[in-house]
Amino acid sequence: MADEPSRELKFIFLSTEDIDESLKFYTEVLGFPLKFRDGSHFAALGAGQVTLALSTSIDHPIPGKVVVGIKSDDPDRDAALVDANGGAVVQEAHDDAHERRAVVYDNAGNGIVFYRSLHR
Repeated sequence: MADEPSRELKFIFLSTEDIDESLKFYTEVLGFPLKFRDGSHFAALGAGQVTLALSTSIDHPIPGKVVVGIKSDDPDRDAALVDANGGAVVQEAHDDAHERRAVVYDNAGNGIVFYRSLHR
């Protein structure tokens, strides 16, 4: 019997062109704690079991869209599964400095990033 695929919702990516203003809103107005910040283009906020990611077009998987990040044991498999079932691949699975990731649209045009850490 094959192992069941492993998937876990971990991120929600929001677009912004002004990290400082977005951080002020989400930390001071809504009270989310800052987990870390990467310059003027990315910030991660604690939001329970999910991380709220504020991102400019430099780091956002699909700028201008709300995108969910799903930790996957096999991003290549999941991207192909979405593509074969009415979705579309935006960016083929590839390795970057920290993770293997694939960016897709689901069958209704919503953005998803499937990722797996390269450092275990």
